[in-house]
Amino acid sequence: MSRRSLLRAFGATAAGVTLAGCGVPAAYVGPGDRAGRDTSARDRSLHFANWPLYIDTDDEDTSKRPTLDAFSKRTGISVTYTEEINDNDEFFGKISPALMNHQETGRDLIVMSDWMAARFVRLGWVQEMNRAEQPNVAKYLDPQLRSPAFDKGRTHSVPWQSGITGIAYNRKKLGREIKHLSDLWADDLRGKVTLLSGLDESLALLMQGNGVDVTRWKRDDFYEVCDQVEKLVKKRHIRRFTGNDYIKDLSTGDVLACQAYSGDVIQLQADNPEIEFVVPEEGAELWAESLMIPNLARHKRNAEKLIDYYYEPEVAAELATWVNYVCPVPAAREVLASSKDEEAAALAEDPLIFPDDTMRKRLAIARDITSEERTEFAKKWNSIVGL
Repeated sequence: MSRRSLLRAFGATAAGVTLAGCGVPAAYVGPGDRAGRDTSARDRSLHFANWPLYIDTDDEDTSKRPTLDAFSKRTGISVTYTEEINDNDEFFGKISPALMNHQETGRDLIVMSDWMAARFVRLGWVQEMNRAEQPNVAKYLDPQLRSPAFDKGRTHSVPWQSGITGIAYNRKKLGREIKHLSDLWADDLRGKVTLLSGLDESLALLMQGNGVDVTRWKRDDFYEVCDQVEKLVKKRHIRRFTGNDYIKDLSTGDVLACQAYSGDVIQLQADNPEIEFVVPEEGAELWAESLMIPNLARHKRNAEKLIDYYYEPEVAAELATWVNYVCPVPAAREVLASSKDEEAAALAEDPLIFPDDTMRKRLAIARDITSEERTEFAKKWNSIVGL
């Protein structure tokens, strides 16, 4: 199951959305109040909170995680790994009381989707990392992911995995090729198309279909998309808005084309090679889910070491074979290409894990929705989606 596909629109924790949307002054933490007493030197441990099914596991014992075990063996740092993040807003609500009150969260590493990571950075709830302690990150991080709008220079976040929001479709059943977002609106797809329900997940691709530069989109661009989608809903062209359940709809043939995440489609193709993933000619959104170190974390240096460990190409390659998302370490491709394992070597040629130059030219990281925009835009979008 995809972490991106677990996301929902706003409402899981209304209090959390209100806090960030209104920019409550008391919630912001200044740079001087973010660091805690780091006990890494004498306490060789850390707590890592992540999404379910987002790390490699042993074939015979799924409680074992080979890459984490290897890190602990090498460094002597034990890792308490919890799969406790099922929704961005839900987790935000879980730890925000501690962060806004200048208290420890009990976690040294967390993984958030980029739009939620932006909220943490804006509120000053995560610490700046010491890149001098992270030579692999400095050397191997994908250049296209190095400087998102919400975190210039990636000083407060490091991508755990990346992915693409594009179009998935059943080419055999549809009987034609899809190259443009506008192809979804053809008459032969009436009632056979789904879009993602989440504002942050859906918006960029729809804007790109209009030729918008999503790195600097405007308020008018948002409302243009809303007008278009509203008309499609009234004509019953869009079957429905979905979370991860689009996977089932596409598999059963209830829909023939949909907005989708690259990592999901790789898994679907294993069972149904007729399903294809498309980065439209107008472009698609490149996103990341990023590692961050919360304020007052007691094991910051240990956490920085773990992050840098996963940026070793060999380790990144091992992780990539399990999660099947866009690998944020392009150098891992050569590791897989030289593998004696045929399945692993084949992944090196998969553009949904290692995008080629042609695909990369059509990928863009969308600028995030600001705190001032969020309440207004979410209300409008949710009224269309029916949330």
